[in-house]
Amino acid sequence: MKTQNDFTQQIILGSGSVYRKELLQRLQISFETSNPQINEAPLINELPEQTAARLAEAKARAVAKTYPQALIIGSDQVAALGDIRLGKPMNHANAVEQLRQTRGKEIVFHTAVCVLNSFTDKLQIRVIPYHVKFRQLSDQQIENYLLKELPYQCAGSAKSEGLGIALIERMTGDDPSGLIGLPLITLIDMLTLEGVKII
Repeated sequence: MKTQNDFTQQIILGSGSVYRKELLQRLQISFETSNPQINEAPLINELPEQTAARLAEAKARAVAKTYPQALIIGSDQVAALGDIRLGKPMNHANAVEQLRQTRGKEIVFHTAVCVLNSFTDKLQIRVIPYHVKFRQLSDQQIENYLLKELPYQCAGSAKSEGLGIALIERMTGDDPSGLIGLPLITLIDMLTLEGVKII
């Protein structure tokens, strides 16, 4: 029977995101990264928080095939404006359209984090919502922001940890690091349950 005592505690971040890597580095723990290759398309009638949770687990399980004795962290974020999902804009024109669509409105960023012990198959998943109300931005303000920060790899076209904070009227939620892509407060609790000592 597999026991925790038999387990070598290697930590793998299942992500190719530089933002998630930088966030996890804040905890000053030893880890490696592995970029999972999965289909991230939402399923029909799937809620944003369900998509985020499913994909976080799918990323962790994809990485587990390579690391059968590790703690694997998977994460995914889905931004939603009501029933509309806001993905990464990837280019300037799409980013302009997103920010015009969201000005004066509240977006909910659903960030899922999963910790999979690939040795025992113990799985923990949490979805942390974060609410962001955007200012009533002019077209010129949108253009000025995008040319300065180029946030084309960010869901919702804004980097709150950078100049994107100027676009935001208010933010509410329990775990502000979740907005950037990896909810560290929640992750610390999950890692602690697996015997990882942060401090």
